[in-house]
Amino acid sequence: MKPELSVVIPVYNEEAGLAKLFARLYPALDKLGLPYEIVFVNDGSRDSSAAILADQFRARPDVTRVVLFNGNYGQHMAILAGFKATRGEIVVTLDADLQNPPEEIGNLIAKMGEGYDYVGSIRRERQDSAWRTHASKAMNRLRENITHIKMTDQGNMLRAYGRNVIDLVNQCNEVNTFIPALAYTFARKPTEIVVEHEERAAGESKYSLYSLIRLNFDLVTGFSLMPLQFFSILGIGLSFVSAALFVVLLLRRFLFGSEVEGVFTLFAIAFFLMGVILFGIGIVGEYVGRIYQQVRGRPRFVVQAILEQTGEQPGKE
Repeated sequence: MKPELSVVIPVYNEEAGLAKLFARLYPALDKLGLPYEIVFVNDGSRDSSAAILADQFRARPDVTRVVLFNGNYGQHMAILAGFKATRGEIVVTLDADLQNPPEEIGNLIAKMGEGYDYVGSIRRERQDSAWRTHASKAMNRLRENITHIKMTDQGNMLRAYGRNVIDLVNQCNEVNTFIPALAYTFARKPTEIVVEHEERAAGESKYSLYSLIRLNFDLVTGFSLMPLQFFSILGIGLSFVSAALFVVLLLRRFLFGSEVEGVFTLFAIAFFLMGVILFGIGIVGEYVGRIYQQVRGRPRFVVQAILEQTGEQPGKE
């Protein structure tokens, strides 16, 4: 029977918490009374996560599918691979760390039943560290101002997507992207609901500060040209200010003769302008780097094997 619901779960070094995930996830989905499938995507885990997922497939082959990467390609690439493997009319993404309770999936499904094709989620009380909570809120505000994509809680991956949105996402071949924002641009009728949030069942977060910064660069550069436009406008403004400063200094030279009192001020201005230039070059470099990755045309991820009853062959994307 074709499933009505597909749950996509990326997995990376989660061996300590997978048993707890299975113990809560399958009963929660069984209670919904819908034909469902769970698509686990092992993102090159270095621990025994792949073996545990294989055992779970053998235990519940009727509703379990496992996509095995040959390396680590990142959470969003894992989700994209899961999207391509799904068959349900509704697709839900869920992290493997149990910070988003599987019992909340039913609330997302109920909201989808009201005619929405994209249901995001807002964590009621975040159980993350203080710096991650405040940094996430700051990036939410910055992202909305730059991209005009309205997501209250961009870091929460518990989301539901209609098949129309999934099909459009599957047509994209972007190397660097942010799945919730990409899906939002394709949704006809998006909405959000409030969900519970819990502490990690086991292990540690796989996102370092550097990873979070990279992810937000993908989000900003992938959905807006505003940073480039801002520096273009800033460059024009600084050109006019520099020209005016040159005229003022020239007039002072003729009116008061040579002066040295303001030399340190000029040094400070010069260093400030050099900093602005370097920062602008860095922004341009981010865009150029992503263009370079895109035009190379390399596979975004490589599927080593797929564990499923249908016997489909592994492939590349």
